[in-house]
Amino acid sequence: MGRLLSVNVGLPRDIMWKGRTVHTGIWKDPVRGRRRVGRLNLDGDGQGDLAGHGGEQRAVFVYQIESHRYWQERLKRTDFVHGQFGENFTIEGLPDDAVCIGDRYQIGSALFEVTQPRVTCYRVGIRMDEPRMPALLTSSSRPGFYFRVLREGEVEAGDEIVKVGETEERMTVAEINALLYLPNHARDRLERALRIEALSPGWRGSFEALLHNQTSGAGSGNAGLTPAAAAHPVAPGFRPLQVMAVDPESADVLSLTMRSPDDQQLPTALAGQYIVVRLQPNADRPPCFRSYSLSGPLSTERYRISVKIEPNSVAGTYLREHVRVGDTLDVSSPRGSFILQSGERASVLLSAGIGATPVLAMLHTLAAARSTRQVLWMHAARDRRHHLFADEVRRLMRALTRGRSYVCYTRPGSSDKIGEDFDATGHLSRSAFAEVGLPRDADVYLCGPTRFMADMKQELATFGVTPEQIHVEIFNGSESMTPGVVGAVMRTPHMPQEDSNTGPLVSFARSGITAHWNVSRYQSILELAEACDVPVRWSCRTGVCHNCESGLVSGAVVYGPEPLDKPADGNVLVCCSQPIRDVVIDL
Repeated sequence: MGRLLSVNVGLPRDIMWKGRTVHTGIWKDPVRGRRRVGRLNLDGDGQGDLAGHGGEQRAVFVYQIESHRYWQERLKRTDFVHGQFGENFTIEGLPDDAVCIGDRYQIGSALFEVTQPRVTCYRVGIRMDEPRMPALLTSSSRPGFYFRVLREGEVEAGDEIVKVGETEERMTVAEINALLYLPNHARDRLERALRIEALSPGWRGSFEALLHNQTSGAGSGNAGLTPAAAAHPVAPGFRPLQVMAVDPESADVLSLTMRSPDDQQLPTALAGQYIVVRLQPNADRPPCFRSYSLSGPLSTERYRISVKIEPNSVAGTYLREHVRVGDTLDVSSPRGSFILQSGERASVLLSAGIGATPVLAMLHTLAAARSTRQVLWMHAARDRRHHLFADEVRRLMRALTRGRSYVCYTRPGSSDKIGEDFDATGHLSRSAFAEVGLPRDADVYLCGPTRFMADMKQELATFGVTPEQIHVEIFNGSESMTPGVVGAVMRTPHMPQEDSNTGPLVSFARSGITAHWNVSRYQSILELAEACDVPVRWSCRTGVCHNCESGLVSGAVVYGPEPLDKPADGNVLVCCSQPIRDVVIDL
């Protein structure tokens, strides 16, 4: 039997951290008297980031006074108070290595069920004034746990904690925590965990991913944590490919077709993936790296990329002015997670301008398979001169029994023919979705200029397509994840304010930025990326959560601190890694 020592609540507040404003509810203070516990939290309590904290499965966070004492001794601290770790309930007893997921407890007049261990993030490090805290909590087998509220009621400090039920499958909070975050994800233990009905959906999904990865033999790394953006790792490095054709596609786009000079087979791509190309436009400057979607049919003999020649574009101008048939280019293996999903669900290929390239590869795959799924090709172009792949798309669509094309010209030329060259004047919109009969349960593959994609996501949402069905490819980076940070101004990636001109070069391939590593200025590749305003994803910043996991295009890194579980081969955790020579990161 345990005892409730303190009930702690706190509403989110804004704090300053590393020059940023963070909205967080990590500060909890003890309250006197009885306090009502509702389905989502306690009266007077709140969470700043509902994506990572709170909700029905994480209504009440529980931490033990015994763990308080453990950390006081380990960290040589004497300043701890109830609520120090952001817990709602400071309790006596119920250690993490004894409490099991699914155990049910009555406290006061309320009834609770244990759903999952705590998921730690950087904000507990802020509260503790110890940046390592997320990794320390997770690796120590003392994470604490969450309650789901089965029956609302009132609680008060001093209440006894009475165990009233348990599940048949007995796995402790510490065991479940280690099964996800530490190496050696034993199959039999994963299967046991998935038999626990009370386990929260998020943790269940992670264990299912780990089990599927073992069943399929998909590879290394922690599939339960790896974000979608890093889900298809490939070996780092570049190989020389010979240009076998250079073809104009429109007024400002050309295609390059490449093959291995020694006729060796090329790595097989997935429809929608891209390659990174290393270029050396200026012998006196570092190479530049650009990501280009594969725009042709899937092939182990040749790759085709299609490049828009922007004004003042270093890479595009170099390719147009200097690269000829017979030249060689250094190319990475295909990578990326913007890929055509399997199955028979309707597919909407939605693009504007050069955004047609990855969805064209998907169309090639669907046509080659004589797919019977419903396929909608929806494209926006300025006019016929800038209409990419028009004849190629028409030919491919004829292979689809349930295919339909809809093209908008925003500024058609005087000789452009409606009904022949294009279907409507203006922009793609909800009315166009309704006209073509876009299925609301379709997978939508979206690529194009930034403003176009933002508009389309909003139009699709209003039309009734859920966010989970919208797959997005961003050419110049990725969607960032900075939990709790508010009011941040989105800036175009740029060189850092101070570049040392010495040390290894760190290149962010998708953002087009290459900067020197300054060991005295940055503690991780993540910090350099932030100094360059490169879009990044992170949460723990100590090698626990894997949200920052990204592709390692080339080079090598060391870790400090060491991550709890290594990323997949070919990936890197940017939050705790440093380059040991020139590196190229898929950001």
